[in-house]
Amino acid sequence: MIQRVSQTILMVVLTTGFINGEAQATNFGSPDAVENTIESDAASVPSFLEERLLDPWFEWKQGLQEDTGFSFGLDYSSLYLKSNEDGFSGDDSAASGVLRFFGSWDLVGRGTKNTGALVWKIEHRHRYTDESPQGFGFDQGYVGLIEPPFSNQGARLTNLYWRQKLNEGRATILAGMLDVTDYVDVYALASPWTGFTNLAFSTGSAAMFLPNDATFGIAGGTMLTDRFFLIGGIANAYTDPTEAFDTVDDFFDENEYFSSIELGWTRGQDRIYLDNAHLTLWHVDKSHLAGTPGGWGAAFNYSRSLHDNKFMPFIRGGYADDGGTLLDKSLSVGLGYSAFGGRDQLGVAANWGEPNEDSLGQDLDDQYTFEVYYRLQLTEQLALTPDIQYLVDPAQNPDEDKLWIFGLRARLAL
Repeated sequence: MIQRVSQTILMVVLTTGFINGEAQATNFGSPDAVENTIESDAASVPSFLEERLLDPWFEWKQGLQEDTGFSFGLDYSSLYLKSNEDGFSGDDSAASGVLRFFGSWDLVGRGTKNTGALVWKIEHRHRYTDESPQGFGFDQGYVGLIEPPFSNQGARLTNLYWRQKLNEGRATILAGMLDVTDYVDVYALASPWTGFTNLAFSTGSAAMFLPNDATFGIAGGTMLTDRFFLIGGIANAYTDPTEAFDTVDDFFDENEYFSSIELGWTRGQDRIYLDNAHLTLWHVDKSHLAGTPGGWGAAFNYSRSLHDNKFMPFIRGGYADDGGTLLDKSLSVGLGYSAFGGRDQLGVAANWGEPNEDSLGQDLDDQYTFEVYYRLQLTEQLALTPDIQYLVDPAQNPDEDKLWIFGLRARLAL
C-alpha cells in the first residue's frame, strides 16, 4: 500500500515541479549530496591556522566551473575507534579510511536555473585494522552502526545519475545510481564525514531500512509553496555497490524496491536542511534473493538553526514495522553549536531505541546512546573531530551494561 502511495506521490512531485515559480533556488538533498559538498568545501571558512596555501587550487576549480560547467571535489577521511572493552572478536579498536572523488557537469541549461547535470562519486573504502568501524558496534554487542561508510569494501561506485532542475530551480529530479540518504529524512547534522558518527543520529534514526549506496532509482523534490516541500523516491532495495551496474537490470527484473515519501516545512528553500520539519513514510519489499522481510515505517524530524546559525536543537525519531531494521522504535534529541564564529562545531545528542526483535531475537533490552563530538577546523581544508559515545545496555551483550567508545575522525577536502 505505502509503495503504491509513494509511486503516486513521486508522480505528483514530478508534475508539481512546473508550477509556483517565485522562490530562491537551492539544491535539494543533504549536506552530503555531491553538489552541496562541492559548494561547502569551496567556501572560505574560519580556521585555527590561517593558511591560504590552497587558494590558487580552489580559484582554478572555480574558473573551470564557470568556463565549462564542470566542478569536482576530492577528499580523504580517516577514523579511529577505541572501546573500553574487548569485542566478541577480541579487538577493542577499529580504524579505516575513505578516499572519494566526486563531481558534477552541467551539460544542459548552463547559465539558467534549470540546469541538467551528470553527477558522480567514486570511492575507495579500506580498513587499517582487522576490524572495520562499520562492524565495530555489533562486535561490541551494540545494536547499531557507528560510521557505516568506514568499511573495507574497496573500490566502489556511490553515485552516477542525471540531475535535472525545473521551474527555476524549485524542483529537482534525480535518475540513476543514487544514495537514498541524500534525499530521505535529511537534516544538517546527519553526516558521517562532518557530524555525528552514530546512525541513531542520522538517516532514519536506525529505525529505517536503508539500501546500499549506488542503488538504481528515481527521486524528485519540489517546493509546493515558499515553505512547504514534497520529496519522493523509489529505488532498488538490494544492491551490491561493488557491482553497481547490476542494479539497473535488477530494478526492472526483480521488482524489490525501497520507496519513500516526505512532506516537510522550511523557512525557505535556501534553508531546507537548516530549518526543517518533516514526516517521512517508507516501504521496502520482501526479498527472495536476499532472504529479508518486507516492512514499512515512518520517521520525523524537527530542527531549527537559531541565533545566526549558532544553535541547532533537534528532535528526531522513527518507527518500523519489520523491514529488517536495527530498531523498531527510536527517539533522538540533541543540539549542534557553532563555536568561534562558525569555525568549530559541538554536537551533543541522546537516543532511546527498542531493538527489532523480529530480526535480532526476543527479550532484548532497550538501548540508550549518548554522543558528544567537537569538530575543530584546523585549516580551511582539514578538520579533526574527537568523539565520545556512552552506550547503555547494549542489547546483544549481556555481560556489559555500559560501554565507552572513543573516536577520532580527520577529513581533508581538496
